[in-house]
Amino acid sequence: MSARSASSYIALWGAACLIAGVLYVRNWSAFAPSRPVYWRFLLTPWKLTTFAVAATGLTLIAPYTRDPTWDYVDASFMAVLTFCTAPWAVGAMYKVRKRELPLAQGFVALCVALFSASWSYDLYLLIRDGYYPVTWWANLFASSLLYLCAGLFWSLDWKPETGLTLAFMERDWPAPAAGPVFAKVLWPALVFMALVSFIILLFLWQQWRR
Repeated sequence: MSARSASSYIALWGAACLIAGVLYVRNWSAFAPSRPVYWRFLLTPWKLTTFAVAATGLTLIAPYTRDPTWDYVDASFMAVLTFCTAPWAVGAMYKVRKRELPLAQGFVALCVALFSASWSYDLYLLIRDGYYPVTWWANLFASSLLYLCAGLFWSLDWKPETGLTLAFMERDWPAPAAGPVFAKVLWPALVFMALVSFIILLFLWQQWRR
C-alpha cells in the first residue's frame, strides 16, 4: 500500500471509529457491554479458562512464527479485545439482521470487530515500524475469520428447553447461563477449537516454507 493510499485508508477507518464512538456515547446504556449482565455472561469459568489457554498459546508462539508483525504485544492485546468484544459484536450483528436491534448498533459492532481484528493491529505496527504494514490485507481476512469463530465459540449455550444453541439467538441475550454448560457444548466447542488450530497451523506452515 502506498503512503497516499495508507493515509486515505487510515482516514476512512478513523472516521468510522469516531462515528461509532459518538453513537455509543449518545446511547451507551443500550449497548450490552455497558451493562453488568454482559460481563456476567462472558466471565464464566469455562470461557475464562479457554481464553487463558488460547491467549497464552498465541502469545508464546508469536516470536517463533517467522512473522515480524506478530509479537508479544499485538498477540496479547488482540486476544484481549477479541475475548471482550467478539461475543457481543457477532451477536449484535445477528440481532440487527433479525431486526431486533437498530442499524446503529450494527455499525458500532462492525467497527468494534474490525478494530479488534484488524485496525488495532495496523495502528500498532504503524507506530512501531513507521509505515503501514504490508500484511494488512491478509491479516484483515485471517483475523476476521478467527474473530468470528471466537464470537461463535464463546456464544455456545445449552438450555433444557432448546438444547444446544447460540446465546445471541435467545430473546434474553446476553443473559448468563443458568448453570454449568461446558459439558453440554463440548463437541461443538471442540469443532471450533480444531478449526482455529487448523487456521493457525496453516499460517505457520506457510511462514516456515518461505
